[in-house]
Formats: sequence, C-alpha cells, structure tokens
Amino acid sequence: MKMKKLLGLLLAAVMMFALTACGSGDGSDSKSSADKPTNGGDSVGSGVALADIKVGFIFIGDENEGYTAAHQNGANAMMESLGLSKDQVTFKYNVPEGDESLEAAEDLADSGCNIIFANSFGHESYVMQVAKKYPDIQFCHATGYQAASSGLSNMHNYFTSVYESRYVSGVVAGLKLNEMIKDGTIKADEAKIGYVGAFPFAEVKSGFTAFYLGAKSVCETVTMEVQYTSSWADQAMELQTADALIADGCVLISQHADTVGAPTACEKAGVPVVGYNISMIEAAPNTALTSASIDWAPYYTYAVKCVLDGKAIDVDWCQGYSEGADKITELNEKTVAEGTADKVKEVEDAIKAGTLHVFDTSTFTVSGMSLEDYLASDKATDDEKALAANVSGGYYHESESASAPSFIFVIDGITSNE
Repeated sequence: MKMKKLLGLLLAAVMMFALTACGSGDGSDSKSSADKPTNGGDSVGSGVALADIKVGFIFIGDENEGYTAAHQNGANAMMESLGLSKDQVTFKYNVPEGDESLEAAEDLADSGCNIIFANSFGHESYVMQVAKKYPDIQFCHATGYQAASSGLSNMHNYFTSVYESRYVSGVVAGLKLNEMIKDGTIKADEAKIGYVGAFPFAEVKSGFTAFYLGAKSVCETVTMEVQYTSSWADQAMELQTADALIADGCVLISQHADTVGAPTACEKAGVPVVGYNISMIEAAPNTALTSASIDWAPYYTYAVKCVLDGKAIDVDWCQGYSEGADKITELNEKTVAEGTADKVKEVEDAIKAGTLHVFDTSTFTVSGMSLEDYLASDKATDDEKALAANVSGGYYHESESASAPSFIFVIDGITSNE
C-alpha cells in the first residue's frame, strides 16, 4: 500500500499531541467521543450545488496497483452514490511524493475544484502548502497526521481501521494453518507465516501485528517472520522476498505491499497466501485465500457530501468494519479451510459489536511481559512509553486519538529483519 509513513518515533510523538479523534460518516464519533473534533459536522457555509461541485484526486499510482485501485473504486462509488458526472471529477495518476504533488494540487485548485484528495503519505506537506493558498477549498489527505496541528480549517486527514480487516484475514490464515496441521502437511511447530512488509513504520507494524493476532486466535503455535523490502511497489523485490521467506520455512505468506509479486511466488511454490487491497485470486488461483482490504467509498462520499451541504469535515476521520470502511475480499473456496466463512462472520460480528478488540493485551506479550507491564518497565523506549495513554480497558486503542496508526511494539512470536 502506498501509504508513506515516517518512522514510529515521529508518528508516536504526533499521536500524543493529536487533539482530534476518528469521526464517523455523519460527523459523530464511532470510537471516542471525548476526543471528537469540535468542528465535525458544523455548518461552515451555504454549500455547493450538485451541478457545480468539482472534485480532484491526486493518486500515487494508477489502477494497475492495488492501493490506488482501491481508492479509484471508492471514488467511483462516491460519484455513483452522489450522482456526479465524469466531467465533475479530475484524476491525476502516478504523482510522485515531491514537487509534482504540489503542482498537481495547484492545478486542481486553479481548475475550480471545491475539494481535493491526495492518497500518499509523502503528498501531505505539499498539499498543505497549497491548502494555505486556497482557504476556500477543502484538502483531504490519506494516511497523514499533520492536519490537527496545521492550524488550517480546510486541511483534513483520513484513514480506516484497517487493522480490523488485517485481523480477520489473519483468522483465515490461521484456519488454513490448522487444516495443514490436521492433514499432516506441516507439524504444529512448523506453523510459520512469512510477511512481506514495505517499511518498518507504524502503519506496517500495526497491520502485521493485527494479522498475526488474528492467526494466533485460532492457531496457538503460529509464529511469523517479517522481511522488509524498503519499497511499496517493487514486484520483483516482493517476489524475491516471498521466495526467501518460503526458503526459510514459512508455510503461508502475507503482505503489506502493492503488487502481485508475493502471490506470484506463492502460486509457483504452492504456498497459501493472503494479499492486500484487492483480490489476488487472479494472480494466484490455487493458493490465494483472501485479502485484507479497505473501502474508501464511505469517506469520499462523506467528505464530498459535507462540501455539498456546507458542513465541516472532521479533522481526523477513521472508520472500520462497523461503518463499512474495512473488509476482506472474497474467500477463495478452492483454498480456504472448511468452516472459514462461518468463522469470519463470527469474528466480523464481534468486531462490529465491540466485543472483540484487535489489540486485546491479554492475547500477546512484549519481551515476555504484558503490554501494561512492559510500558512500566525499563525496557520500553521513550517513544513506546509515549503511547501508554492509548492503553486502557485491557486493550490498545489504535487509531482513536488520530486517524494514522500508531502501534509500534514488536510482540513476542514475531521476528523481523529491521
């Protein structure tokens, strides 16, 4: 996924000073009302007529890679839902994280766009520069963290609680491992997952930890090895990394990367794989299980409707399964374990009901200690201790004080090449 994160150090510090929370699509808070943005849903003007609104999108890639394809699908759904015509929406594809993103934002602003979205972490600083110049245009940025501290009323950050769909896809993986143990393909102590990660940033760590915890919830003996590629979309490197993980004894592979590199390697090796963003069944028809995914349509529809209605957009927005923003792609009935669909529904229902918390601190340890004890010990770094306020009620409250992920702990059972 093309969500460019800074190192956990920076993001952790930001989390502690964020004063906003994840808003719901109607401006209400679906997670922590105490930290709800004060302006979310407030009237800010007379709005814009449907026939007059113009929307701009700045994408790091195009529909040929999964992350941008998911954003494109969300934009298309927004257009259909609100009744926007194609000439009211402008897409700028393959925009690098540099001056090109500033130029793209300025071009969209000069062309009359009322609201502009950018979907990659490195776009944020450039988009903010343009937001300062055009206070009457709304700017929304995915995966960033600076909106709350920018002092700009027209700057917003958005993300989803994708750790939830990571967890659910991990359950699918764990059930497959159980099946492999039961039929004698592997022994219980050989239930090792390989994970192709992009960078050792909070977003990636949060995601693979949630995935691992989902797998562990049904397969107690699972372990996981993470190897970073230092790239978000390098198909050859992702394929090579998956091959290396398989050679190192991993019997199932997952990924936080944009291409079909890992699924291609898994299909050739006959190793089950869980993808990301989009279904990988076409790339790996005999080995793909499912993919953790995001539905960006709820946010795009919400934000554009705010402009139409003259309502303020939440400074930080983050939704999950309960609001339809997170999901897994179709289950590959050819490869998933028996009973997977029923178990997935059970887990999804529990997440929606709030009875299952992905980062339940009773389900994992850090350096042999509970997260609470670890944070109180001398082993915790200053950056980790800065996140202590996110731990209460027996779980880590991911993405509740700001939309960007913050979980940077390396829990027991996971190793990496960081």
